[in-house]
Amino acid sequence: MKTTTSRSSSKTGTKSDPRIDAYIEKAAAFAQPILQHFRQLVHQACPDVTETIKWGFPHFDYNGSILTSIAGFKQHCAVNFWKAAIMDDPDKILTATGETAMGHLGKITSLKELPADKILIKYLKQAAKLIDEGAKVPQKPKTTEKKELEIPADLVAALKKNKAAAKTFEEFSYSNKKEYTSWITEAKTEATRQSRIATAVEWMAEGKIRNWKYLKK
Repeated sequence: MKTTTSRSSSKTGTKSDPRIDAYIEKAAAFAQPILQHFRQLVHQACPDVTETIKWGFPHFDYNGSILTSIAGFKQHCAVNFWKAAIMDDPDKILTATGETAMGHLGKITSLKELPADKILIKYLKQAAKLIDEGAKVPQKPKTTEKKELEIPADLVAALKKNKAAAKTFEEFSYSNKKEYTSWITEAKTEATRQSRIATAVEWMAEGKIRNWKYLKK
């Protein structure tokens, strides 16, 4: 049985990020012990990780690469291992996941649903070793059909007026760009469309993905 412990001074330091403290504090009550416990295990397994916020939720970087990430949604939490595709899975805890909110450990709704600490630590150390070895996740086979996304002209014009938002949009994955584009083009009225564009630019200027609200309480 796992128990949630308070953060120790050995963890908090130059490699911790107060934004993650704030993220966890704003998460749903059920999610807080899950996120905090996994966060502690990351530091226990790999003391050299550096915390940061990317795409609106907590990430743990190691040796220049993303080791793992966590997210709290309204009804579940998600954990992702960025080398999951090439990791050994002797304990059968990893689930296939794409660009979804489910995560590699499935939808976690309580602390007891996390695998045992010793198993998670083993997997975290394995992920760190893969990074040390320079192991690369195989790229998806290229298709002959080019993936193109038509960005609305009025969104392009609005982004040109906000450098921070434009930079975020440029660095977004295809799916993140599509989420914003679809949200805007699906507006039923011109007034709604312009309101969504203004909101989208505001959110992107803050580095937020379209569905960032679902990552918090």
